[in-house]
Amino acid sequence: MIHAALIGAGARGMHAYASYAIKNPQEIKFIAVAEGNPERREKFAKDHNIPVEMQFSSWEQLLDQPKLCEALLICTQDRMHYEPTMKAIKKGYKILLEKPMSPVPAESLEMAEEAEKYGSLLSVCHGMRYSTYYRALKRLLEEETIGRVTSIQWNENVGVLHQSHSFVRGNWRNSKESSPMILQKSCHDMDMLQWLVGAECVKISSFGSLTYFNEANAPEGSTARCTDGCKVERECPFSAIKMYLNEKDEWPQNVVTLEPKYEKRLKALQEGPYGRCVYRCDNDVVDHQVVNLLFDNEVTVAFTMSAFTNETSRTFKIMGTKGEIRGNHYINELEIKHFSGRVEKINPEKVEGGHDGADTLIMEDFIKQVRSNVNESHSSGIVSAKSHLIAFAAEESRITGKTIDMDEYVTQLRNSKTIV
Repeated sequence: MIHAALIGAGARGMHAYASYAIKNPQEIKFIAVAEGNPERREKFAKDHNIPVEMQFSSWEQLLDQPKLCEALLICTQDRMHYEPTMKAIKKGYKILLEKPMSPVPAESLEMAEEAEKYGSLLSVCHGMRYSTYYRALKRLLEEETIGRVTSIQWNENVGVLHQSHSFVRGNWRNSKESSPMILQKSCHDMDMLQWLVGAECVKISSFGSLTYFNEANAPEGSTARCTDGCKVERECPFSAIKMYLNEKDEWPQNVVTLEPKYEKRLKALQEGPYGRCVYRCDNDVVDHQVVNLLFDNEVTVAFTMSAFTNETSRTFKIMGTKGEIRGNHYINELEIKHFSGRVEKINPEKVEGGHDGADTLIMEDFIKQVRSNVNESHSSGIVSAKSHLIAFAAEESRITGKTIDMDEYVTQLRNSKTIV
């Protein structure tokens, strides 16, 4: 069994990753936690039997201690990743870091290079790389089942209710407080596309905007909060009362309050961010965006991210010289259409856990790396930084309207270390 500490006991840290220790106590035990929210800190400590002296109200307090254990999970908000990661690398921790690495390009690159310098394990939570579904897809491409890949159409269907929860009302609604949407939500996709294509991205162009979730589209009779007597609340698909005012102990309700009590949920909607009208929030991230990518092996990619979908899923078509692969992650299906006329369908085996088992597989892989004292992973800091830079370049293109040359962009970044 290995011992670990957690910095940031939010939804991802507490439920997605650390819950693995409760289900597999023979493999990993959390012996310390740093969390600024007392309620979350106390709940995590109670769930994992952490003594008071190992409960810290900040990451600084935890990392000021002598090294406490082998492993450290850093699951703070996006803009709170850089400093604890840099300090933890120097203290010799093996680190599992929630994505994105940082909303600042130079910081993402610096974190990756620091881990390389110290020979440290820095594994970034790109869950799609661990998913049995995408691993099956990767094998098909490596085996050249459809010949040489030439082009890809890739859609991230965010889901309109997921958008309203996470990117309109939630923690990732405002790029100044968290990250641009293309980084926070789609660094997974940029990483996945880079991995599947197996080449370096050389040029990027992008367009997108925040079109719908703003005050200009607020219905007549709506109020600042759904609990303020809104006249259209009953027919509104984004009603916070419909979405959250219950005693369910699951996502997204358990993000609003840790304790699944009606009275606490109501108070949270009356006072907290999740009770706000989706047309009257301080959100500024896009609700739809397209990105065109050119790789150095001549593969072209057309990527679309949209809030305006019913399902929360990824769908794609990969076109090759001998056929095409169509995929829908939501239904766990890969369809291979050979130009000969033969059609195959594959339904990869699923693993229990969040994100179709990817959260479980991330933890399994991380524990394996810590045990074997290996400092490389499927989603190392260096690999992750490359895909982050693709997302940053896409946002640069969206804002400026220019096509970005990746070599020039990275050179500028290294020279200035100030691109944000």
